[in-house]
Parts: sequence; structure tokens; C-alpha cells
Amino acid sequence: MARRSVPISMRGFLRLLSVAVAALFGASAAQAHPHVWITATSQLVFAPDGTVTGVRHAWTFDEMFAAYAVQGLPQQTKGVYTREELSALAQTNIESLKEYAYFTFAREGEVGGQKKQKFGEPVDYYLDYKDGSLTLHFTLPFRAPFKVTKLALEVFDPSYFIDFQMAKDNPVQLAGAPAGCRMNLVRPADSAPQQTLSEADFMSGQNANYGAMFANKITVECP
Repeated sequence: MARRSVPISMRGFLRLLSVAVAALFGASAAQAHPHVWITATSQLVFAPDGTVTGVRHAWTFDEMFAAYAVQGLPQQTKGVYTREELSALAQTNIESLKEYAYFTFAREGEVGGQKKQKFGEPVDYYLDYKDGSLTLHFTLPFRAPFKVTKLALEVFDPSYFIDFQMAKDNPVQLAGAPAGCRMNLVRPADSAPQQTLSEADFMSGQNANYGAMFANKITVECP
């Protein structure tokens, strides 16, 4: 197999996997389970005036995805990739994530009257590679900073091709939050049901948001 020198996006890798699954088992037998695993940490970033300005993510990919992602990329030292050598791959993945809203969804306010908060283009993004681990860092700024009363933030892939697990230690932090702000994290239930779905089912119909059952739910309340 020829070595690849062009960066592949996260979603491009997933498409290759889904084709392989369909070829081996048939599209109708593809199970709704992830093909890429991410261990995540997140920070909600606050400005000095008390407004929340964005979300800072660090996503560490599973070893199989990491190995495939860096395969064939130019490097000066074998087994070592600098941030500069990974810059094109970082840009490719950030651009591919836009179509999927960066798997990050935010609403502010009381349940029943919540307002969806939109994000702008990611900033400060880069990849680092250490001991076989590949981590994507990026910040999603809110289009307009706002004062938090009750904020609900969810991180998940609606199609459940990607499984997001928040890190065991310091999974979510409030950076610069006003005094009295409280944060709570609810991890996806381990007993969430599995279903047998085709690839088309993942992205359409009543199962289009199947991955929401596996969402990491972060809530922040400020006085």
C-alpha cells in the first residue's frame, strides 16, 4: 500500500471505515457503535467582565486513528511529529468538523426557554503527538459573549461514529469564571441500548440523533 502524504480528515477516515464495514458485513448489518474513540477535556473560558467567551477543547484520539492519521506525513525525526509538521493535518480536521458543528452544542437559560448559543470559527487550533497519542486542541468562541445564568453544553457525535468520553481527571474546568459559578458533568450512561442500523439510518429519520444518548452533558450555573 502506497504511503500517504496528504492529510486525511477525521470524517474522511470514518467514511473509509464505514465502507469497509459494509463490505465485510453488508450495510444492513452495520451496528450503531463507534469507530473512533476520543478522550476529551474541556474548559469554559470567561472574560474579566464575567461573560463566557468560548469553549476550549483537547481531544485525544484512540491509537488506531492516531496511527492512521499520521501515516505518511513528513517528519524530520522518526516517530516524532512537531506541531509544525502536524499543522496541515490540524487544519484539515478543523475544516472537516465545521459541517458537524464541532460536535459541541450549547444552550443558555431555563429548560423550556433555552436559547441556542452559536459558535464562531475555531481559533488557536493545533495537534500534538506524544508517545503514540494524537491530541487536537482548539477553542470555539461564542459569536457573542454572554452572562451565564444557566448554561447547558453537550459534546457528542449525533451519528455515534465517534465516541466521546470525558477524561477521568479534570474533565471540565471553568477558566476565569465569576465567584459562585457551579459546574456539573453527567457522563453518558454505560447501559445505553445498542441497535442494529444501516449507515443510512445513522444520518436520517428517527435515528439521526442516535448519538445524543451518549452525550456528555455539562451544566453551569452562575449567580
